[in-house]
Amino acid sequence: MLCDVETTLGEFIDRQGVSFIASVSKDGFPHMKAMLPPRKRVGIREFYFTTNTSSMRVAQYRKTSKASIYFCDSRLFRGVMLVGRMEVLEDPASKEMIWREGDTLYYPEGVTDPDYCVLKFVATRGRYYTDFRSQSFEIA
Repeated sequence: MLCDVETTLGEFIDRQGVSFIASVSKDGFPHMKAMLPPRKRVGIREFYFTTNTSSMRVAQYRKTSKASIYFCDSRLFRGVMLVGRMEVLEDPASKEMIWREGDTLYYPEGVTDPDYCVLKFVATRGRYYTDFRSQSFEIA
């Protein structure tokens, strides 16, 4: 079904306008949230998102880094789920790496705003759904 997993899924992910991230709540249940697309992608292994340091999701990732991310094309009924770990990064280099003009709308103090952080997702495996079939895969 998938000949070149990284290229096929990377191109698929890049076309999606929304991404979904999942964390684990303190009582062990999955919590899902829609997000803007990742600011940076390294293959299909690393993804970088912006978020508020004060958010519920950040508190959950600090407690357990288990996470998944999901991208879907609802028109064609295709999707890819990636499973891995989410890190909360607050170092200046990470924050500057994905900062964009206009981000002061969300983080008024700029790139050094204490309520601005980076979520780095590192995938270890995934599952792709298309044409009424699913395929699992590992990520090296």
